[in-house]
Amino acid sequence: MAKSSPQPAQLYEPRKQVHNKRIDGPFRRFKWFVMAVTLTIYYGTPWIRWDRGPYAPDQAVLVDLANRRFYMFGIEIWPQEFYFVAGLLIMAGIGLFLVTSAVGRAWCGYACPQTVWTDLFQHVDRFVDGDRNARMRLDAAPWTWGKVLRRGFKWTIYLIIGFWTGGAWIMYFADAPTLVYDFWRGEAAPIAYITVAVLTLTTVTLGGFMREQVCIYMCPWPRIQTAMMDEHSLLVTYKDWRGEPRGSLKKAEKNPDAFGDCIDCMQCVQVCPTGIDIREGPQIGCITCALCIDACDRVMKDIGRPRGLIDYATLEGSKREAAGGEARPAWKELLRMRTLVYLGIWGSIGFALLFALGARSHVDLGVSPDRNPPFMLLSDGSVRNSYTLKLRNMTQAPRDMTLTLEGLEGARFWTDSIPIEDAARSITIRVPADATQTVRAYVAAPVGTSQQDFDFVLSTGGERPESDTNTTRFTAPGE
Repeated sequence: MAKSSPQPAQLYEPRKQVHNKRIDGPFRRFKWFVMAVTLTIYYGTPWIRWDRGPYAPDQAVLVDLANRRFYMFGIEIWPQEFYFVAGLLIMAGIGLFLVTSAVGRAWCGYACPQTVWTDLFQHVDRFVDGDRNARMRLDAAPWTWGKVLRRGFKWTIYLIIGFWTGGAWIMYFADAPTLVYDFWRGEAAPIAYITVAVLTLTTVTLGGFMREQVCIYMCPWPRIQTAMMDEHSLLVTYKDWRGEPRGSLKKAEKNPDAFGDCIDCMQCVQVCPTGIDIREGPQIGCITCALCIDACDRVMKDIGRPRGLIDYATLEGSKREAAGGEARPAWKELLRMRTLVYLGIWGSIGFALLFALGARSHVDLGVSPDRNPPFMLLSDGSVRNSYTLKLRNMTQAPRDMTLTLEGLEGARFWTDSIPIEDAARSITIRVPADATQTVRAYVAAPVGTSQQDFDFVLSTGGERPESDTNTTRFTAPGE
């Protein structure tokens, strides 16, 4: 009987706590800029006001679920115009493809919400516990009252950040000042408190404690990105042909021809927010934040060697440079067919959405004929059909809308609010601002009228006249 192979003691490697070191440089300053802009937009946008007149909310960005509206500054999206939202989502997806094809996981490194909030929590760590060495000593130290108080203070800041993150999110779905007032008085809807609690928990858990584990294990995007990158994509690259073999500065000074430029200082590893060693080559833990470039460039400057040992480079450019050729400028690497195709598709969708937005009508007419009964015979022998009309006013002021029959010779119509004696070929109805008004209409045609199609035409006057036409069927006996 064959012996079974021994089972491993552990099925996975335990997590190694990442204590990244503070660094300054162009990429770090760019991360500061992106974090400041994105957080300002997220926390501040619900408080921006936008005057839409007396009949609409004045919050600049609002997802009004109760009235099924989406407001974004001067744009108002109705439920039947969801294609605008779909178009924006498609643009976001293609934009990610474009960025990934051009510069790898730059989205992950700078603008991904997980990255932004993780970066924010790491700055809280430095503020409370100190830089890398101080945090490592504190982690290894036994639990004393000083450590408990320091941890309690830091985790309180975590909770405040998480709370404001959840609080800002719910403000996109209701008027921000009103919601804040009701929230603190305990009068907000229960879903508001539940949402804030859930988002507080997830923000603190993912950004405060799990951090790099989300990027390495939970997020599917790194696995998808590999299909969009090729040998022409700019990636954060360690130039091993220049850096190897590694050796300390003292060894390199004694025998300069035996060692490369890498002095094995480990600065690139210590500043990495996911704790990887970029010198081991491309790996799923690299989010292309380029902080290792800042760290390595500083070391190269201090020891008098040229920058760029770790740099943005393509695989093709790396091979060319390793063979003794010159590296192409980054902007030339970006101008290639794949990125231009993505850019063209992305721009075309954007222009199409802008055109549709500018050309759309602010009135709409829906017509539904009654099926049971399909017609009625009136006392004078004429034939009556019934219809349900929906008049949609997509402006911020009431509008007088005129309904007119086209076709169906000799026919007249009236509504529930207009007696049959006043039936006519044209009727004017006042529709409230930003609303859909349902009207029951009755169309009567003379004796002998055959079954045929005809049109309801909706038109408005004023400074910007608009119209909409809906073709429907008139049913008569004997067909």
